[in-house]
Amino acid sequence: MNQYQSNPQSVKRVVIAGGGTAGWMTAACLSKLIGKNIDVTLVESDNIATVGVGEATIPPIRTLHKLLGINEQEFIRETNATFKLGIEFSNWRENEHSYIHSFGMTGKECWAGEFHHFWLRGLEKGITHDFGDYCFELQAAKQNKFGISNQQAINFAYHLDATAYAKYLRKFSEALGAKRVEGKIKYVQKHPQNGFISALALESGAIIEGDLFIDCTGFRGLLIEQALHTGYDDWSHWLPCNTAVTVQTQNTKQPIPYTKSIAHEAGWQWRIPLQHRMGNGLVFCNSFMDIDQATEKLRTSVTGKMINEPRQINFLTGRRRKGWNKNCVAIGLSSGFIEPLESTSIHLIMTAAVRLMRLFPYSGITQSTVDEYNNKLDSELNSIRDFIVMHYKVTNRQDTEFWRHCNAMEIPDTLRHKLDLFKETGRVFLDDGDIFRVDSWTQVLMGQGMYPQQYHHIAAEMDDNELVRFLNAIRTQVMQSVAQLPSHADFVNRYANAIDKAS
Repeated sequence: MNQYQSNPQSVKRVVIAGGGTAGWMTAACLSKLIGKNIDVTLVESDNIATVGVGEATIPPIRTLHKLLGINEQEFIRETNATFKLGIEFSNWRENEHSYIHSFGMTGKECWAGEFHHFWLRGLEKGITHDFGDYCFELQAAKQNKFGISNQQAINFAYHLDATAYAKYLRKFSEALGAKRVEGKIKYVQKHPQNGFISALALESGAIIEGDLFIDCTGFRGLLIEQALHTGYDDWSHWLPCNTAVTVQTQNTKQPIPYTKSIAHEAGWQWRIPLQHRMGNGLVFCNSFMDIDQATEKLRTSVTGKMINEPRQINFLTGRRRKGWNKNCVAIGLSSGFIEPLESTSIHLIMTAAVRLMRLFPYSGITQSTVDEYNNKLDSELNSIRDFIVMHYKVTNRQDTEFWRHCNAMEIPDTLRHKLDLFKETGRVFLDDGDIFRVDSWTQVLMGQGMYPQQYHHIAAEMDDNELVRFLNAIRTQVMQSVAQLPSHADFVNRYANAIDKAS
């Protein structure tokens, strides 16, 4: 008999430990989409600060917002959000070089080969326009333009104030019946027979009982690790950065529609533009830079007056060995941490919540349910890990000890296969858990300096004149479409301040 067969009772009471983006996004999903059948209680303390730096997102968040029925204009106003078309990577390939990883589709593909095969053949024939010239979203980002219309589809995400977003989702969830309990968790009660969590005991003396517990307690993993001893897989041999220093600054110019990621001698720095401020963070490995050096580097590199004092965040890249253990599901930082280089933190919260709802154990927790959740999570985390590691490995930089370390480090076999396949054949095949499309892999791989040694023969089926017309038509269409867009700042001001007809 497995451990889950000894816990067959139906799940009616869900207790979420911890607030922040992870807690309240999970509460919003549960209370909106399956809340009629369950009670949702969230326990958090005003005296425990959240990390609050996951302020850049990727496009699937828009799908979740539509599922929840969130009004986009209201969300933009409430969270001081701006629009995001991608990330500019500076100094990653080499110093003074930059490229943009955008959310758009580059060019047009055919059944046998993606657009980059045709672009590579064009290079061979002397057509030397940048790969990014054929991507609408990338060119809009470069020109600081943005717009939403029925005439032109555009793929985008958001920059948002994470603290304001959690407050927004709290209001949203409580209106749907989710209950918030204020208090610090003193200890976790477990069933003596099977080790399942039975209740959270608060310092106030209150006992919060539940059938299913969601751990959103951040790096501490108060339930998943401290109570259930799930274990942690350390990925620092692939992702050596382990510390961040963050600070908020006043805006000195209009916000741009992309995140900035600027590599430095021992890691990288982010800049996330919101309507009312700039979010800044310097990520580094403390084996190659100390905290005083990092803090000073951040202070001297930011633009605008600092709103708060720099704050240090220590982390260990990796993941819990199980995302779901017994009757506890870890969501957010409690489930692990892959550094925020490609803005996947909030995405992982979202996919965990959606996966939980799809597998929700109304009639009791079963081994097959837990295994399916964990298998899908494994695939997703491994794919994201490989994509992030690729940024450090595929680079020409060897100018500092840190970058020489990255150049020499071993990488996962799954990533090695992807890199070899792309370099030798120009092909990219996605795994089941890949959240990044072929467009993302090609933009970043070539942006980082890896070009294929050959292209798919299908590209050679076009004669030279046909190839010229094909490439020129795409590039011309991109330029014409971008020219019709308003500036990002103008659009945000107009859109955020408009009175929505539905409200």
